[in-house]
Amino acid sequence: MRDWWLRTLLVLQRPRPVFVALRADSREESAERSEQVLLVTWLAGIAVILVDAADYLDESSRDWLDLAIWGFLAGGIYAFLGYFLLGALLYACVKAFGSQGTYRRSRHVLAFAATPIALSLVLWPVKLALYGEDWFRTGGRDTGTGGVVFDLLFYGFLAWAAALLVIGVRAVHGWTLARAGAACAISIAASVAIGLLLSRF
Repeated sequence: MRDWWLRTLLVLQRPRPVFVALRADSREESAERSEQVLLVTWLAGIAVILVDAADYLDESSRDWLDLAIWGFLAGGIYAFLGYFLLGALLYACVKAFGSQGTYRRSRHVLAFAATPIALSLVLWPVKLALYGEDWFRTGGRDTGTGGVVFDLLFYGFLAWAAALLVIGVRAVHGWTLARAGAACAISIAASVAIGLLLSRF
């Protein structure tokens, strides 16, 4: 299990060996990395949910404690949905491209590829120090150039995660870059399309 804690950090520097290790997909071997998968997906879920929290403190009845509880719980829900639903989309796409792997392995590839999104939480202390409550209120100091910079940084973490996903699919299946990229592009496009559709309701 300690090996997987090290690999969770290593995936940011040398991702290929980490994803190759995911080829071992027995129930016992997958259980050894379950804690790391849970941690990364939950933190990534919190990071994503905070993007939609720009007006959370507009209501006077809410305070920092409400925000912390909401971020933790809603982040967990996002993590759960993302892990299983986006994992299912990835599994369907790689299956269509000839994968013989399991749904569980696709979920684990997705989880470790999401490590940069979880890492984006390092922006939290900096943004809080600069903007305080304005980060979670409509208008304020975070609506200018500084806010745009933080948004671009977050998108950079998303792009990093997408790149890791391609590396992961390629390493796990031993595919060419083009084949892995096509499978990942379709799954990401489908995820974005579903997200946009749901946002209308």
